[in-house]
Amino acid sequence: MSEFWLISAPGDKENLQALERMNTVTSKSHLSYNTKFTIPDFKVGTLDSLVGLSDELGKVDIFAESLIKRMAQSVVEVMEDAKGKVQENLLANGADLTSFVTHFEWDMAKYPAKQPLVSIADTLAKQLAQIETDLKSRMAAYNALKTNLENLEKKSTGNLFTRTLSDIVSKEDFVLDSEYLITLLVIVPKPSYVQWQKTYESLSDMVVPRSTKLIAEDNECGLFTVTLFRKVIDDFKTKAKENKFTVREFYYDEKEIKREREEMTRLLSDKKQQYGPLLRWLKVNFSEAFIAWIHVKALRVFVESVLRYGLPVNFQAVLLQPHKKSSTKRLREVLNSVFRHLDEVAAASILDASVEIPGLQLSNQDYFPYVYFHIDLGLLD
Repeated sequence: MSEFWLISAPGDKENLQALERMNTVTSKSHLSYNTKFTIPDFKVGTLDSLVGLSDELGKVDIFAESLIKRMAQSVVEVMEDAKGKVQENLLANGADLTSFVTHFEWDMAKYPAKQPLVSIADTLAKQLAQIETDLKSRMAAYNALKTNLENLEKKSTGNLFTRTLSDIVSKEDFVLDSEYLITLLVIVPKPSYVQWQKTYESLSDMVVPRSTKLIAEDNECGLFTVTLFRKVIDDFKTKAKENKFTVREFYYDEKEIKREREEMTRLLSDKKQQYGPLLRWLKVNFSEAFIAWIHVKALRVFVESVLRYGLPVNFQAVLLQPHKKSSTKRLREVLNSVFRHLDEVAAASILDASVEIPGLQLSNQDYFPYVYFHIDLGLLD
């Protein structure tokens, strides 16, 4: 499973024994894989400051998780043609996310433990906010480029009624720079090809004989040229419509056609040039954001443990990885029973239905008499 439970209990003898019992039961019952989660000794400050910091860290935690999910999704969007390789770009310090979390070590160089807790939290919050600002800017530029390119590509993929014709026609298909003559493009249904050939010259006066030519087809229609005198354009269009032939409004402009082709080439080149640097930036900063997020989790465990268990600081944090989704309810019951003594009054009102397991009373109710935080690594779910 890509989910972890980060818990803490007081570090006195009784609770260390409770942790050992938890490890024994969860191991024997194959409920979870448990590892010690080491958190430095921080400067505690005042309890009032910890209460305020608890609220602030909760907000930073939510923001950080949202940010890394957006970054993971951005990697998917950028790697549109190689989605099978997305996970190898979602790493933390070069390690897969599960390995990083289970082997977590506080980064003393980046977040010195000797600093006040408020300063460390502020550093983490500012780092995450800057990454989000950069992410918005970079993805907005990339998506604008991608949208422009998709719009141009759509013009080349529609049917003959809607698609651009600049990549179909050539200069030789038209009579150009004539004061009297003009070449029109007519869309003819495939079953009507014979009818078109027989009737186009008589749809109006002044149609140039033998001037039609098939220059393109799609699944249902063909695109024909026809040359006629300018003064009969309206009459020809009317008669063509009556015969279910559609005159496509198009005037050959060499400069405009060249501009369209150059724009497509430029956008393809720009997208290719942006792809590598953007993916590298996402990879590096996803790692930074994820690492910051787990540090936020560690800070939250410290702050909540001090607020719940009091001073002096003495608690043990443990990381649990449930083996499967179906065992999480059972695992919760084990934890609630093992640590029931941490809040007997509240626990007594909740643990009213129990199941026997050697040495334990298990409840079907959710209850957290211990410090608990959830880490979900299912970033692409």
